[in-house]
Amino acid sequence: MKHRESRSSQKAAGGPGAKPRRDMPGKPPAKPARDSRPAKPSRDYGERVAEPRTVAPAAATPERPLIARTGERPTERVPVILESLGAGDFHLIDSGNGLKLEQYGPYRVVRPEAQALWPPSLASHVWDNADAIFTGDTDEDGMGRWRFPREALGETWPLQLLGVDFLGRFTAFRHVGVFPEQIVHWAWMKEQVEAAKRPLKVLNLFGYTGVASLVAAAAGAEVTHVDASKKAIGWARENQALGRMEKLPIRWICEDAMKFILREERRGNKYDIILTDPPKFGRGPNGEVWHLFEHLPLMLDICREILSPKALGLVLTAYSIRASFYSIHELMRETMRGAGGAVESGELVIREAGLDGRTPGRALSTSLFSRWVPK
Repeated sequence: MKHRESRSSQKAAGGPGAKPRRDMPGKPPAKPARDSRPAKPSRDYGERVAEPRTVAPAAATPERPLIARTGERPTERVPVILESLGAGDFHLIDSGNGLKLEQYGPYRVVRPEAQALWPPSLASHVWDNADAIFTGDTDEDGMGRWRFPREALGETWPLQLLGVDFLGRFTAFRHVGVFPEQIVHWAWMKEQVEAAKRPLKVLNLFGYTGVASLVAAAAGAEVTHVDASKKAIGWARENQALGRMEKLPIRWICEDAMKFILREERRGNKYDIILTDPPKFGRGPNGEVWHLFEHLPLMLDICREILSPKALGLVLTAYSIRASFYSIHELMRETMRGAGGAVESGELVIREAGLDGRTPGRALSTSLFSRWVPK
């Protein structure tokens, strides 16, 4: 895993001593065929499409005006590329033709990836040996199904990242329960918690299946995990039980994130690290709507208010939005005006690692991020 700033003079992928990659002979793997489309669920994370979530309606969410910030804006570090070559039970084997070939523990998985515009590097037979292939509606917000070419697989299987056990799961929304590009944020958070000579409080908003919460708690933090999906909270508790981590100090909160942080602000509760990974768009069962571009400024403003005086970071990740990372970078700098420190923003990328998990290839961009740190 690498943490570096992007420059136009970056070295070619692989560098000295990298193993040569085979050009793909014959016909490249084809994209999954489309099936008839079922009704579309609520949007969650772009490529991260999940089960419908209850989201508070914009009109009904108790709001407050944005606080007028004064003082200097934090210094900036741009563009920053946070790169992972893989970790634990995961690595990206190959990508191309709108697909990606990934290793999740014992299973080789093929899923759609719109940004993989290039041809695959590995031979067709490598792709043909996949254990699971997502087919059906390959739109970002579409549902589909899994095909198991070799043998039928169970719904879940055990995985591990950063020493935390959790369950992978084949869902109808193409995701498998973890977004491994986030490990660069989780590793950073783990280092902060372990290096601190005081107990830290971590808030994980839109916490999904709880892997980040378990990583933080295992490192010694007191964690509050918030997600509006009952299924996601249930899955997170399964992950906690799988690793026999029930005694770790984690509060599992099933609630709308905006309502929760507004209440925390009124109560005067503070956190040392806040992770927030909001959806681009969400719709609840009664017509409730969440729009990232409309509600993100207020969300970050509230997060600023519930950071502790000795806070160590505020991390925002944004998936599948039609914007430059500069849009969230400048918003973060305005939000943190007068707080000192620095705002570093850019992209999260995963680099292909080949069949052996150690042969660097092309970088696949996954999301935008912005992170405020106190120094």
